[in-house]
Amino acid sequence: MGISEELFLRKMKNKKRLLKLLIPLLSIIISSFFIPWTLLRIWVTPLPDNIQEQVDQAIKYDIDGIIVYIDQKGKAPEFYAAGWKNKENQLPADPNALFKIASISKLYIAAAAVKLVAEGRLSLDQTLSEYLPEESRRIENADKITLRMMIRHRSGIPNFTDQPDFPWDNYPKDNQNTLEYALDLPADFAPDEKYSYSNTNYLLIGDILNKTLGYSHHQYIQEVILQPLGLTNTFSLLSEVDKSKMTSGYAIGYEPDLMENNFTTPGGSMIATAEDVGIFLRALNEGNILSKEEQEIYDSVYEFGHTGLLPGYQSIARYHPEIDAIVVQFVNTSGELAWSVHEMVYSRIIKILRK
Repeated sequence: MGISEELFLRKMKNKKRLLKLLIPLLSIIISSFFIPWTLLRIWVTPLPDNIQEQVDQAIKYDIDGIIVYIDQKGKAPEFYAAGWKNKENQLPADPNALFKIASISKLYIAAAAVKLVAEGRLSLDQTLSEYLPEESRRIENADKITLRMMIRHRSGIPNFTDQPDFPWDNYPKDNQNTLEYALDLPADFAPDEKYSYSNTNYLLIGDILNKTLGYSHHQYIQEVILQPLGLTNTFSLLSEVDKSKMTSGYAIGYEPDLMENNFTTPGGSMIATAEDVGIFLRALNEGNILSKEEQEIYDSVYEFGHTGLLPGYQSIARYHPEIDAIVVQFVNTSGELAWSVHEMVYSRIIKILRK
């Protein structure tokens, strides 16, 4: 090999080394143009020493108020709050205030359905067309979609809240009008082909429960779940609550309080305190509200934690077995980056607990 060739190879190797050093740096520089600064700021901020510091930090990221409830085995329940319960009246966030828990409501409906399955009053393998013949005529594959598929979000029924004309600013006043936004549409996929979250599933399950019971499933949930657990701060509908005890809800870029928006759809209508949600979730995970048979059925069809989202209201309620802790977090702001902030703050709280 000649000297010139050797020099050429050395130069090429040096260039490769330089590129190896520059590529990660370039990646960081380029990504900084696309990652929202708020989220980057949360990510690079050192983890605080305690939960309250993290909760206090949260309100610096364009959210109006936050509530956190922690039930860690062997310790007394802990309550944290920061920001506003009602910013117009300058009422500070109250960890015991009522909150729209949105889709966390699905856990209660799934548990109620499982109880009726265990009693033999419902069958997981019976079809939608058998349960609701009138409505099913306008739902593709209704003769193949089972109750099990609806509970598990494997039905293929379109999600009414995903429809472009769904009126979030003027929510339908009854469930039939809400259902109209999912009727006469092609299926998203064949029954049980895959998973796709659909609020329509739980609206229909609510109707199936009502028809099977001969009365409101809300009353049934009250009798078989809430009362046995002593949950006096959990409600099915906004109309049932003392609104002075409610946390106000806000959307970024929209000034009015969203508390008065009335969501009556099964699987999204419930209201509770963080503590009540935590007590229910502990009971659900430990089998204290379901019999052994019911627990086995539930384990086969649905999850043991959930998130919730409505205009002005975001929630996470999960059990973390590695630290034996139930952690419930409520944020009364939605829109723009609020959900990502909500998730990142929750994740940081779990990291602090693991320390």
